[in-house]
Amino acid sequence: MMQPPRKTANGARLKWSGRTDRGKVRPNNEDAFLGLQFDAREVHHLGKLGEAATSAHDFAFAVSDGMGGAKAGEYASRIAVEKITKLLPRSFHHSATGLAAGFGDVLTELFTQVHRALVYQGESYDECRGMEATLSLCWFTPGWLYFGHIGDSRIYYLSKREGIIKQLSEDDTHVGWLFRNGQLNEREARNHPRRNVLQKALGGGNQFVDPQVGAVAYEPGDIFLLCTDGLTEGLYPHQLVELLRAPESAGVGTDTARRLVDAALANDGRDNTTALVIQAG
Repeated sequence: MMQPPRKTANGARLKWSGRTDRGKVRPNNEDAFLGLQFDAREVHHLGKLGEAATSAHDFAFAVSDGMGGAKAGEYASRIAVEKITKLLPRSFHHSATGLAAGFGDVLTELFTQVHRALVYQGESYDECRGMEATLSLCWFTPGWLYFGHIGDSRIYYLSKREGIIKQLSEDDTHVGWLFRNGQLNEREARNHPRRNVLQKALGGGNQFVDPQVGAVAYEPGDIFLLCTDGLTEGLYPHQLVELLRAPESAGVGTDTARRLVDAALANDGRDNTTALVIQAG
């Protein structure tokens, strides 16, 4: 586990935009996304567009893709993001007092609690039986991002300094493993018939929760993208960079997430599509 240093007292500014669409084929939207501003005492839901400082509060952003029969998938993703609202503010004191080393335990426990809630609902109601959800979560403190992930939704990091986009999360699929180990190229992985078959998810018949957790130091101008697989089915990484770094993205309140989703729908649109963009200022 990487151990980031104590966070600084200096705050950064964050700008964000979020957008979700059911796409051209699916009858309902099983994706969900969330933005929160919180401290140890209270939590506030964020709108789809906004800007704020991290000096007094932490911020959390998450996307989830639900799976299951009828509307169980829609319910699963909603449970996943709502559970974050109740659990993460309890952990504010870790970051407020510089206990950054505990972030991995905090995020692992959060994912475990979401998993248990989904399993309980699935075992209690026939219409929810077998429901599962992916979850990709970013927790922002001044200067540091902590992230947790399970499933095949993704977290990308576009560094202003390096100018390249990196996928922080690892797809929990066999195809993702083959790609990471050089046995498939990007085009082969994108077109593989089993690319969406998950090896790990929250809920369902999964017995163990083992999320990927990590930390990234960020600087002004850095951009983070959380998205479901509907977005990456329609856009290659270089297209993500072009859309994220477009000149109009620099304006406060610019709906970068909408432009990403619209572009993905124009190219594909077979799945629910969600994007959540956060830029450090």
